[in-house]
Order: sequence, then structure tokens, then C-alpha cells
Amino acid sequence: MTASTLPPFDPPLAAASLSGESDAAWARAAAPYVGVAFLGGIALDESTRAAARGLVARDRSEFLPADPIGFVDDQLAALADVPLVPGFNVRATSPAPVREAAAVCADRDAIVEVNAHCRQDEMCAAGAGESLLRDGDRLCTYVRAAADTGATVSVKVRTEVGGVDLPALSARLDDAGVDILHVDAMDSEAVVREIAAATDAFVLANNGVRDRETVAEYLEYGADGVSVGRPSDDPRVLKRVAEAVADSFATGSTNTATAGGPEA
Repeated sequence: MTASTLPPFDPPLAAASLSGESDAAWARAAAPYVGVAFLGGIALDESTRAAARGLVARDRSEFLPADPIGFVDDQLAALADVPLVPGFNVRATSPAPVREAAAVCADRDAIVEVNAHCRQDEMCAAGAGESLLRDGDRLCTYVRAAADTGATVSVKVRTEVGGVDLPALSARLDDAGVDILHVDAMDSEAVVREIAAATDAFVLANNGVRDRETVAEYLEYGADGVSVGRPSDDPRVLKRVAEAVADSFATGSTNTATAGGPEA
């Protein structure tokens, strides 16, 4: 595949969503360092909301507003004056709620991110999160529904899901209209190289991004950008990573994986 077209955010550094924590105030604090901040995740329908309530019952943080779509709109509106591109990570068990959230994101010049990543048992049992990776046909319908609204569409995925050929799935998502593949590399960082080779989508690499070395590793594997997860509320980490990203792109030391990259 050819190199992807850069998405509408600069720098190519994201703050990744943390369920129940990543709201507009969090994004505003990250704005001096990142080009995009993914709020959420947010459960959109009754099945995923029931799963989210189950997660809260065992002391996990979740957003559970009375009106999820209204919450998406309000949170994005609160970022209208902030110099970054907002995104919203969403969870659902059918395409219709994703389409509705995507329409709000399109109106707010925001990215909608389909969550095919959450591995919590309750969410997977409901048919959302990581379970979507094992049902590529259904995941592609989500992407098409979101893309039909005119929104920029991201899909958050993870490696190391048994029985899932993630590069092959990435190519299918590309055909369905995905713009960004947000890849939690887990302990299989080299898979980023295979995904980057399989798709024209913008590849954001996530997991363990903390410093110059981790940024360089992912960019050498062919990622177009990186995202910071758990320490996204730590300005010291964000500043360190932002400087590394800026230096890497200034020197042109990116996307070498398409010509081989580091050894797997």
C-alpha cells in the first residue's frame, strides 16, 4: 500500500480514550501537546450501557449519562475553542447508534472512533468491544454507517486476539471507509508493520508510548503517528512524547518499515 494521507490533525500525536475519564476537561489539558484527543469511551445503546453498569459495579470508571448522544454533543461543543481535533470513542451493538454519534461528530468536525478494543467480559458478552474483531462483517457495517455521515472514522483495535488476522481485517476496514486505524499493539509491536502494509488508512500506534525510544520504534514499524494511553493526564509524559514526535518528523526518520523496518 502507499503511504496514507495525513488526517486533519497536527502533530500526529493522540491522547487515547480512557473509559470514564477522558472528557472535555481532560482533552483541554492535553491540547498543548497533542493533535487529537479521543474522548470516551461511551456506551451508546442499552446493551452496552448495561455492560457499563456492570463494570461500574466492580469499581471501573464509565460514562453513563442519561442521554449518550447529547453527552457526545455537549462534550465536543465544550472543545470548540480548543486548538486540537476532538474524537469520540463509541461502543454499540448495532450500526444505528454509531451512525447517530458519527453525525454529531461530523457536525462538530470531530472524529468518531468505533471501539473494537475493549476486552472487558461484560462488553464482549454484549457484542461490543473486542468481540467485533472476530466479526469483521459486522465491524465493517459500523464503519460504513459512520462514513456515510461524512465523519472521519477511526477504529480502535488490539493485537493478540485469538483467531483474528488483524492485517487482513485492516484491509477490509480500509475498503469499508475507515480513515484511521488506532492500534493497541499490546506485546506484538511488529504487527504494526503488517497493518501499515495492508492499508492506506492512517495508522496510530498505541501501547507503552512514553519516550523517544518508543516513538521511534513505532514510527520505524510504519506507524503514521502514535498515541498516549494511561499517562495522558501527565503533562511531563505528553511533553516528552511530543518533542520526540516533532524531532522524528523534522528529520524525516519515519515510515521506514515499508522498506523493511526493525526486525520482528
